[in-house]
Amino acid sequence: MSVLIKPVISEKATANSELKNCYTFEVSKDANKIQIKEAIESAYGVEVASVRTLNYGPKRKVRYTKTGLQVGKTNTVKKAVVQVAEGGTIDFYSNI
Repeated sequence: MSVLIKPVISEKATANSELKNCYTFEVSKDANKIQIKEAIESAYGVEVASVRTLNYGPKRKVRYTKTGLQVGKTNTVKKAVVQVAEGGTIDFYSNI
């Protein structure tokens, strides 16, 4: 099982990485903060100062169509905001 799924690259996440040295990742739903910290340190070779996690529930959607009511939902997501110690940076665009 992989703890890290993908980095989140959005306007807010990019601003946090530039100003506060915090990076956002989408992580496995059953990963805890210690596992996330170890995965970041081994994958990117930086020292992690703190880890904050956020659990997002599914968004429910309803569509009214000719054939009737269609109900669905999105998947649940767990995100981790990782603050890297002073002097450390993570470059997501180095492999492009």
